[in-house]
Amino acid sequence: MCQASTQSAPALAAPGLQRRLPQDAAALFVHGTLQFDAVLEALIGRIPQGETASAPGWRAASLEGRVYPGLVASPDAAAPGLLLTDLSEREWAILDAFEDDRYDLREVRLTSGGRGLAHVWPDGEVRSEDWDAKQFTARHLQDYAARCARIAPRLAAEFGQ
Repeated sequence: MCQASTQSAPALAAPGLQRRLPQDAAALFVHGTLQFDAVLEALIGRIPQGETASAPGWRAASLEGRVYPGLVASPDAAAPGLLLTDLSEREWAILDAFEDDRYDLREVRLTSGGRGLAHVWPDGEVRSEDWDAKQFTARHLQDYAARCARIAPRLAAEFGQ
């Protein structure tokens, strides 16, 4: 599925769940809705430190029937995003649970020469066009952030908030 060198993170036990979290809380590369301050604030209660980044060999693809994108392999592309660098173990767990087990958590190479973990979309429902962050902002961000705020207490409760 992926053409870039990837590696799954080791699992970490959480109350009632087995998550795929790194033991050393490596940086998280986000390419879609988690780039937005309103979404991060709604989910984890703060805006973590981040730096602009891109992942060559990947694209943020539009997905059939969804307002969020999927990170998919694409040799001639470079997915724009953010590298979140100061997530706590609890925040990692919340974001990983939010992304759910359908995604693969993999290491991706960044144009900066560094690496980050990213939630990679599996096969299926991928459209030919790239996801449009400006269109998401105009049409969906407010409702999406409100939805995130509604589910955040359940996610936080799962991880000892």
